[in-house]
Amino acid sequence: QVQLVESGGGSVQAGGSLRLSCAASGYPYSRYCMGWFRQTPGKQREGVTIIYTGSGKTYYSDSVKGRFTISQDNAENTLYLQMNSLKPEDTAMYYCAAEPRSSGIYCNMRTSFGNWGQGTQVTVSS
Repeated sequence: QVQLVESGGGSVQAGGSLRLSCAASGYPYSRYCMGWFRQTPGKQREGVTIIYTGSGKTYYSDSVKGRFTISQDNAENTLYLQMNSLKPEDTAMYYCAAEPRSSGIYCNMRTSFGNWGQGTQVTVSS
């Protein structure tokens, strides 16, 4: 069972930046599909970005492409989300997720994730 702990959320003005971290432990497998998702009250959870740890291949939603960057530090077992040029519509609870995958073919925004963190709140004011 993978344990995921997010941190780095906070309040920032529009145009600002934040970096979220997701510390992972308890890896029983060598390769994972990992991602960041976000959710606001009353709305469905939205996929933000995905990375396959085996190859580093990434996917981004159109709403964050060019502004957000997902990265991984394998030595520290940590996933990052660098968020630049933040907008008020980026305000949400951000969640880290992980799911073991033997191939990157099965790692995309439609992947069913079974391991989730508790979330970290990001608030962007105009």
